[in-house]
Amino acid sequence: MKYIIAIIQPHKLTEVMGALEKANIPLITVSNVLGRGRQKGITQTYRGTREVGSLLQKVKLEIAVNEDFVAPAIEAITSSAKTGDIGDGKIFVLDLHDVMRIRTGEKGSEAIG
Repeated sequence: MKYIIAIIQPHKLTEVMGALEKANIPLITVSNVLGRGRQKGITQTYRGTREVGSLLQKVKLEIAVNEDFVAPAIEAITSSAKTGDIGDGKIFVLDLHDVMRIRTGEKGSEAIG
């Protein structure tokens, strides 16, 4: 079992969710987050003064998958979130030691779905 965390551009969310759905990965948690990467924020002009913003709006996706769905999930996210510009995001893949579905008490890969 793996836990996939992806940080993407907000305007790509609908496209990424559609790609995940096509890959038969409908279970997802989505959060609006702030962060910065190599682009180190943005520069804006406000009343003639340049101001550097240090955090940008991003969307964080969290997906728990069984081993067979790791590669399809990564492919779905990368193919649909990529613009080719700096700030497209990152994908983190972590080992998931255990999962428990609260409603039924199922554990492990059966709890993921």
